[in-house]
Amino acid sequence: MTMIFGIPLPALLGQLLIGLINGSFYALLSLGLAIIFGMLRIINFAHGAQYMLGAFSAYLLLTFTGIGYWGALILAPILVGILGVVIERLFLRRLYGLDPLYGLLFTFGLALTLEGTFRYFYGSSGQPYAAPAALAGGTNLGFMFMPNYRGWVVVASLIVCIGTWFLIEKTKLGAYLRAATENATLVQVFGVNVPVLLTLTYGLGVALAAFAGVLAAPVYQVSPLMGSNIIIIVFAVVVVGGMGSIMGAIVTGYLLGIAEGLTKVFYPEASSIVIFVIMAFVLLLRPAGLFGREA
Repeated sequence: MTMIFGIPLPALLGQLLIGLINGSFYALLSLGLAIIFGMLRIINFAHGAQYMLGAFSAYLLLTFTGIGYWGALILAPILVGILGVVIERLFLRRLYGLDPLYGLLFTFGLALTLEGTFRYFYGSSGQPYAAPAALAGGTNLGFMFMPNYRGWVVVASLIVCIGTWFLIEKTKLGAYLRAATENATLVQVFGVNVPVLLTLTYGLGVALAAFAGVLAAPVYQVSPLMGSNIIIIVFAVVVVGGMGSIMGAIVTGYLLGIAEGLTKVFYPEASSIVIFVIMAFVLLLRPAGLFGREA
């Protein structure tokens, strides 16, 4: 059997794949966070709860309406995104221009409220959600047996991340949005409805979190605590990539997921803290993050 640094090659590649899968969730969630902070200057601590809402939306759609995974993959992000639009219109809009601490405190309270509500009705234990039949089983890659659904998670995450980056960086809508964050008054002079643009931006960030939640539902159990278990790691990913950096969120999400997976092979005891160790080193050497701009 082929060995690398004393580790069997199948074990190494298997953990690499697991790290890539985790990185897919990190990239999607940190992308939504980066969009909201970069465009609205709001630290959205409710992002983990909105990820949880995406998973629960898929579960509730199946339970009460019979809508399966593929329908939920489209409907759940839309429904949770609409909820995000309502939150922005009623509450967050009042916090623009204030110290970011106010946004952080509001979204932290919102996260506790959402998680507490679902814990009251569903308890702390998770609810099962089956993967679609079309993605059942696995594929023999020679060095390991890869579940088809987990491969789909990586592909879907890449497609959505690249598509979102293209929308913001390469389209006229994205140009308007980036300009509105720099000089809203000037953009409004050209006839662009900046408040609506910012509302849709928050809705997009929330919808990305919900999309990640639907993808995660068959991998992890649907639980009220699933968001709080991942949000701190996602914040660390955003900090390493650079607050507000779209490409930084995507790239570091995948890289840190892979780093976490490889650490489980070479030094399992450190796998739960390796992302935070990397964050500490990055902040010491480059406080703005790997892709961030100096203030």
